[in-house]
Amino acid sequence: MRARLGTLGSVVAVVAIMALTPAAADRPHGRFDLPMTGFAPPSTVLHTGSPASAGLDPTPIAQVDAAIAKSTLFPGAVSLLVHDGVIVDQVATGKAVRYADATTELPADEQVPMRPDTIFDIASLTKLFTSIAVLRLVDDGKVDVNRRVSTYLPEFGANGKEAITVEQLLTHTSGLEPDLPLWQDWPDKASRIKAVMDVAPTALPGTVYIYSDLNLITLGVLVERTGGEPLDTVVAQRIAKPLGLKDTGYHPPPSKLDRIAATEYQVAPPRGMVRGQVHDENAWALGGVAGHAGIFSTAADLAVVGQAILNGGSYKGNRILREDTVRAMLTDHNTAFPGDAHGLGFELDQRWYMGGLTGPRTAGHTGFTGTSLVLDPASRSIAVLLTNRIHPVRANGSINSARTELATALAQSLAVRPIAGPTDWYTDTGGATLSTPALAATDVSFAAFVDTNPASGVVLEASTDGVTWQPLRMTVTGPGAPPGEVTALSGSGHRSWWTVHAIAPTGEAVTLRWRFVTDGGTPGRGVTIDRILVTDSIRILLNGEKQPHLIRPVEWEVKTR
Repeated sequence: MRARLGTLGSVVAVVAIMALTPAAADRPHGRFDLPMTGFAPPSTVLHTGSPASAGLDPTPIAQVDAAIAKSTLFPGAVSLLVHDGVIVDQVATGKAVRYADATTELPADEQVPMRPDTIFDIASLTKLFTSIAVLRLVDDGKVDVNRRVSTYLPEFGANGKEAITVEQLLTHTSGLEPDLPLWQDWPDKASRIKAVMDVAPTALPGTVYIYSDLNLITLGVLVERTGGEPLDTVVAQRIAKPLGLKDTGYHPPPSKLDRIAATEYQVAPPRGMVRGQVHDENAWALGGVAGHAGIFSTAADLAVVGQAILNGGSYKGNRILREDTVRAMLTDHNTAFPGDAHGLGFELDQRWYMGGLTGPRTAGHTGFTGTSLVLDPASRSIAVLLTNRIHPVRANGSINSARTELATALAQSLAVRPIAGPTDWYTDTGGATLSTPALAATDVSFAAFVDTNPASGVVLEASTDGVTWQPLRMTVTGPGAPPGEVTALSGSGHRSWWTVHAIAPTGEAVTLRWRFVTDGGTPGRGVTIDRILVTDSIRILLNGEKQPHLIRPVEWEVKTR
């Protein structure tokens, strides 16, 4: 295909490739298309500013704030967005307490509004704190993630678990089942912990990914046994205190109850409306302190934890992890299990809640109560969403759409600069088309910046009658580009401009169009097209930079950033 471009096409290709390689060292605030490879400066400290002060487009952020405020997925929420250390947005909306029981709304004057410092039961985000506690022991030389767990907890080696390593617990590749009804089937804390130590794997360790609370319950016991202190003390003294976290820890005191969001009205066990105590039944049955659940926190505190990780393990001069340890924490150890990328504690590259911020190094976690934390080292950004989605009952359903919309809005507020000229074309709307007039074309080249899920992307089509459209095969060059010829441009995480070439049908005038297709799921940040050039291998028939008025957009926007 490239051989048919002729001399003109070859020159265009060389110039395009040179233009598509900006230096990351020159990266200013607010860029999505110049990903960073290292940690943020250790001196980076969170401070409040406007989106514009951080180089961001405020429109996508304002739109997602409005969408979250109107959402019926939860009674209330607190969201917080950070870029390059700047808290660019924090919104509290709805009610922290709305119901008296599973069906009865409280009188309006008894309902409790959300506020920016509302404290949430963060559920499985607790797993991140437990993982940090384990890795602090690694930094202290007391734990080796490659060693068997039974080295530190001999009783854990029972019933086929003797070969399970600390790393396999951190990456959910131990083979342990997802859960046990500890609160229901065992009478006290000692017997419940023993049940976890005694359980047999359901799969050969290291052969399968199974997300399991039992992994983190075990790691919580390991922290206590190896570190010599209770898990809640470790979190308080070795994580919360050095980071200056004001409202993070197990068992929030009664003095903070007025700031705590309610969770579920529980019938089994018969706890009534749960507020100020951990919601998770097993964590509650373990005394409220467990490795998999039990921590309460605020959006502001979680943002500090996120910034400490982006900084390489330190915040305000206080180091909680070595840089090499954080690097390992954010490295995929589950390459044998595609789709289940996982660092040491953090999930990686999960579009279903990371949205447009998704990439190989994007890290985060979700919580059953309706919480999520997303860290994007490539853009040095953080998205926190805390909701009470299980108030008053867990049947309220999933909040994944809100999670992805928040992260995607932050990604869309970050700039992708035109690669040629002052403007380019952008869309994230399914069915959007960008069309040329009828041309006696043979060669097509353009630049594309693509961030989509695998089932979404851009197709280039040709038509001689404007009714029947034929997809063209494209060759793509650039970081992360798909190999060979493709009929759709899709992908994410590379964050680079691609150069694209295609051959149009010959012999008659054809109309070309770029059409965005999506499966209706989470399409990602979207697609940008620039530097359109259509030739007959000898003459330029359409130059998108000089003749943008000839290009007809439907649901495509002209962008300058």
